Amino acid sequence: MDTTEILIKIRKIVRSINLESKKIQKEHGVSIPQILCLQFLRNSTNYQAGQGEIRKFLNLNSSTASGIINRLETKGLVARLPKRGDKRTVTIALTSKGDQLMQEIPSLLHEQLTEKLENLDDSTLENIQTSLELLEKLLELDHLEASPLIANDDFTDASLNN
Repeated sequence: MDTTEILIKIRKIVRSINLESKKIQKEHGVSIPQILCLQFLRNSTNYQAGQGEIRKFLNLNSSTASGIINRLETKGLVARLPKRGDKRTVTIALTSKGDQLMQEIPSLLHEQLTEKLENLDDSTLENIQTSLELLEKLLELDHLEASPLIANDDFTDASLNN
């Protein structure tokens, strides 16, 4: 078997993620990780969550999560609310502007893939899982943090000036 075909398939996946990310950024002015943060808040009780909860959901380090939240706050899509009785703690809340943006965002690649994966039988899912674990091992990617959601710019988002 020619390994070039495997590399081409991986490149197609990476390219589709890059294209989606660029399209969303251009059309809506937010990155995929920022959208994921907004989605998390939209699905949270009272449209609010602590920064630690957001960080855990995105599976990112504190500084990256903080950068995402800072940029969303600058755009007026989230607000930091001081916690009653403890001014050191803040809650991140989705604003009406953030909710409006989420209504405009199309279904993301990871949502489409999740729906299709859920329709596969267990044996097929296990085969996909095993194959991906092997690729991860071959590429020595065990040390990398990654969100459970497909996004091209999970880690570069902290360095963006949006």
